Amino acid sequence: MADQQRMSTNLGFILAVAGAAVGLGNIWRFPYMAGEHGGSLFLLFYLLFVFLMGVPAMVAEIVVGKAGRATPASSLRKLATAADANKNWSKVAWIGMLAAAMVLSFYSVVSGWGGYYLLKSTQGDLAGMNSQQLGQFFQEFLENPLLLIVFNTLFLGITMFINGRPVARGLERLNYLMMPLLYVLLILLVFYASGLSGFDQALNYLFAPNWDHINLRVLVEAMGHAFFTLAVGACCLMAYGAYMPEEQSIWRAVSVVVFLDLLVSVLTGIAIFSVVFSDGLDPSSGPGLMFITLPRALNSMSLGEWVLPLFFVLFMIATWTSSINLAEPLVATASRRYQIGRNAASWLVGICIWILGLVPLLSFNLWKEFSISGRSLFDLWTGTATNILLPTTSLLVLFFVGWVMPKDLLFAKLGMANHRTQLVVLTLCRYVAPGMVLAVFLFGLMS
Repeated sequence: MADQQRMSTNLGFILAVAGAAVGLGNIWRFPYMAGEHGGSLFLLFYLLFVFLMGVPAMVAEIVVGKAGRATPASSLRKLATAADANKNWSKVAWIGMLAAAMVLSFYSVVSGWGGYYLLKSTQGDLAGMNSQQLGQFFQEFLENPLLLIVFNTLFLGITMFINGRPVARGLERLNYLMMPLLYVLLILLVFYASGLSGFDQALNYLFAPNWDHINLRVLVEAMGHAFFTLAVGACCLMAYGAYMPEEQSIWRAVSVVVFLDLLVSVLTGIAIFSVVFSDGLDPSSGPGLMFITLPRALNSMSLGEWVLPLFFVLFMIATWTSSINLAEPLVATASRRYQIGRNAASWLVGICIWILGLVPLLSFNLWKEFSISGRSLFDLWTGTATNILLPTTSLLVLFFVGWVMPKDLLFAKLGMANHRTQLVVLTLCRYVAPGMVLAVFLFGLMS
């Protein structure tokens, strides 16, 4: 599988992994999480945990794929066999792929929201609405299951069409086009934001630490977000490791991807908070920041009717590339397991994801009365995937790389001969990163 499905260039691999990492976590989740947890303080701890936890977790997944050169489950089985360990390590990949399926199911639902809002903002239907009207508009949209299903189906259909093509002609080519476009749009939006009255306030909010907001929840939420935004725990990085050009440095690739991922979060935060502060609105408005607060603010600004569609184009590009990359391990595994072509495997996966997506989709309307301990079905679904399944997979992969995988093979694939550097890597993979991932997992269980 992997030998025939290689990325054609080093840049193609970097853009693919960046595409997997950059998504809802950066465009939608980071601004409202930072808004709810003190801005700069959240950003500071987020950066810290990205480097201490996210980077080792990314490296661990990629090195398994690069060493195994097969589907995630087959790579784990092959490396476990080489280490005379239990072949059941391959089952770790199934946990990751279940997580990927659940994440993709709600990704496509929320991305459908973005598609609907892109259409409405382009048509000018959101112009002139105040906060109350926008809130009612959003609520009525969520309570319309047929409309949600239509936009979810459109988004998922386009996603699986790309996944059905060979890696170099589908996924890689799309990333070459979409990832640079995403950064161009971001720069344009920040340039627009720099002319707003709230620009300096936004910079201060994000970069001047306010220690008054520090508490345990800020630490844990920043840790969880660092984990979520880098696409670790879903086996897609393991799948891409199998596609990675042999001569490419894992550390260099991960460093570039992390920089690109953080850049999107920071630039999006600057753009959105500049708009919000310019209109004197509250940055801590939660998940509705993108769909209620932002349209409200732009409605009262010069060129707002042109800028709002740009935000949703940015949103759609980020979620589309992320969804396509999240689906890759599922498609590769289905193709190998059932001995079918990528196109058939892609549509098979798409149908399964569509069915799973009915759970989060209907939680806003037909099943909205269902809750456990005050948590909606949507919260339970997303929480299970992001706070339990993803950390579980990542924790097990880190343990596998740190304690089970043959060390000579590990250091060979990482290109490391220096004993001190090897010791640092083992310390991060065996103790530091697993400890932080375990904290995310335990917090997810408690919450």
